[in-house]
Amino acid sequence: MELIPGLPNDIGLECLTRLPHTAFSAAASVCRSWKSQISHPSFRNHRKSAGLTRRIVVMVQSQVDPNRKHGLRKYSAAPVYRLTVFEPETGNWTELPPIPGFSDGLPLFCQVAPVGFNLVVMGGLNPDNWEAGNFVFVFNFLSATWRRGPDMPGCTRSFFGCASDNERRVFVAGGHDNEKNALRSGMVYDMAEDDWTLLPDMADERDECKGVFHCGKFYVIGGYNTLMQGQFGKSAEGFDPVTWRWGPTEGEFLGDDTCPRTCVDGGNGAMYMYQDGAVVALDRSSRTRIPSEMDSVPCLIECGGRLLAVGSVGFGRSHGVYVLDLESATWVKADVREEYSGHVQSGCCLEV
Repeated sequence: MELIPGLPNDIGLECLTRLPHTAFSAAASVCRSWKSQISHPSFRNHRKSAGLTRRIVVMVQSQVDPNRKHGLRKYSAAPVYRLTVFEPETGNWTELPPIPGFSDGLPLFCQVAPVGFNLVVMGGLNPDNWEAGNFVFVFNFLSATWRRGPDMPGCTRSFFGCASDNERRVFVAGGHDNEKNALRSGMVYDMAEDDWTLLPDMADERDECKGVFHCGKFYVIGGYNTLMQGQFGKSAEGFDPVTWRWGPTEGEFLGDDTCPRTCVDGGNGAMYMYQDGAVVALDRSSRTRIPSEMDSVPCLIECGGRLLAVGSVGFGRSHGVYVLDLESATWVKADVREEYSGHVQSGCCLEV
């Protein structure tokens, strides 16, 4: 059966691959052959090889307090978070539909990771009762729908590190349990198998660590053990999926005993983080001052050779986005509408 009547199937496929990602779900509902083609794993690979994929950034972002628009100093007791989508190439901002069962806001401090056309959302605190959960939800950008994934195994954990290989697997390690005990255990979620596998334990407990997938390994950076509550360490451990082993990194991975939440893979063989008013390479090879308009940067997100610095634009003011080109070390300010200027807890980049 022809994908498009009157055209060879290879030409029909070329037409489908040129659709914007926002049209995937509508196109898949046209007929069975289109749905089969768009949902097949090779569809994304075909778009990538043709240079037709586009990078989008998904952020865990708070809704803007309406009092701020009117210049009032009173703020709501607890911010409500949702998933917003920023497209750097077009400047468009949109919002994903709420997770089933969380229409009044995302689980607080949940983690997000990209896997192909999917966004994986894990863990966090229920905003109604502040209880931690091991839930997993997956948003598919082809069908524009959510599904419930298998819960993370083991004890309920919070403030863990996680990262994905962007293609199939999401790695999780560290954090703390319901008794505030720091953890050294880890696990990996295989999207293709829709199942979790336990990892060997790390050498150290790592609460409030940062997970980064870098040069084929899953790194768990910084954090602290149970006895050192809030006193961050400088070390890191790397898990090699090939040898299925953890290994320590050489020397002090972080120059200072600081919160590692802004650590990110730059996509160019280096890792970066925000530190003392600048974006620095962790191998100390570069240091780029943030724009003077920015007061702080609580979130860095890698996006195809660029880093998005998301933070307050002046003390006590709304959050903005500046984009750093790593090759030229230059900044460009992104246009952010008022409704998308809330605080960002975390984020990730998908290629769709």
